Amino acid sequence: MTKRIGILTSGGDCAGLNATIRAVALRAHHGYGWTTIGIGRGTLGLLERPVEAVVLDPARLDSALARQGGTFLGSTNRGDPFAYPMPDGRLKDRSGEMVDGLKQLRLDGLIGVGGDGSLDILRRLLAPSGIPFVGVPKTIDNDVGQTERAVGYSTAVAIATEALDRLQPTGASHERVMVLEVMGRDAGHIAIAAGIAGAADVVLIPEVRWSLDRVAGHIARLRAEGRTSALVVVAEAAGQSDEASDAAADAPDHGVGEWLAKRLAKATGAEARATVLGHVQRGAMPTAEDRLLASALGVRAVDVLADGKGDRMVAWWNRQVIDVPLDKVVGRSRTVDPGGSLVRTARALGICLGDSA
Repeated sequence: MTKRIGILTSGGDCAGLNATIRAVALRAHHGYGWTTIGIGRGTLGLLERPVEAVVLDPARLDSALARQGGTFLGSTNRGDPFAYPMPDGRLKDRSGEMVDGLKQLRLDGLIGVGGDGSLDILRRLLAPSGIPFVGVPKTIDNDVGQTERAVGYSTAVAIATEALDRLQPTGASHERVMVLEVMGRDAGHIAIAAGIAGAADVVLIPEVRWSLDRVAGHIARLRAEGRTSALVVVAEAAGQSDEASDAAADAPDHGVGEWLAKRLAKATGAEARATVLGHVQRGAMPTAEDRLLASALGVRAVDVLADGKGDRMVAWWNRQVIDVPLDKVVGRSRTVDPGGSLVRTARALGICLGDSA
């Protein structure tokens, strides 16, 4: 009997998702003679009748797809199946409808590409269905546990680094402090990696408690040494330095970047400008590293199903692709290690992290 497996992408989009979908469908077809069903708009497609799904024809999954950002299947980061928002404002458990949608597709296994939150929801959703589930980690934040890399992270770091490369000359030309706010909802992986690669002067991450006075002091010392500009990278989750008594009064409507630029201008006397990358970090042609990772993880995910296993996540660890139990992944975010190699490298290069170290 020809097996049918499904694949969906859930949560925020990022570069490398199409390469993952392609790898899954090609491995399933060439390796096992299986059919792959692509489910549209993440879990939302399972609520449609008929279910929003398409057979993935390997002949149409050419090399151009691996280069494309986003996900041609669509995704969603809203609509919790267990507390789905209804038009009248009520929250309704619609997980049963989604499971019924999965059964209508007659799947022998499902591969879900998502971050920690999406993988947790999908795991709980499939638990009563009997359909084996394998997760593929993707998130630009790179905070999924039990894997050293997640699909989308490499491209996001490359974009943030390129932004620093572009901000440095304009900052130097106008003698400004240039503040770059990058994504990182709960972790500072993008900020610390891009800050080192882009030769930033200051990097602020949520894992290291920072002081506005120390950041301002560092910039003042740079100016005293003859520097006329500075590069500051701040993760969106780094928060505002709480030593300012009027911090709440002048907090900006959006993000910490603008607040920080305003504060640094006041504290140092230097002109400061903020740039917020936002969703620019999500949408791009994936880097070679993200394409390689997506392909390797997608192939392994199919192999895991072929081995008769489920409730697993494929991962990149010690330069190898492995698979780990999902219960060791969900609810265990991987943040930046304050004593890890990247933080130590930043300090050794003279990058200020805003603390007393």
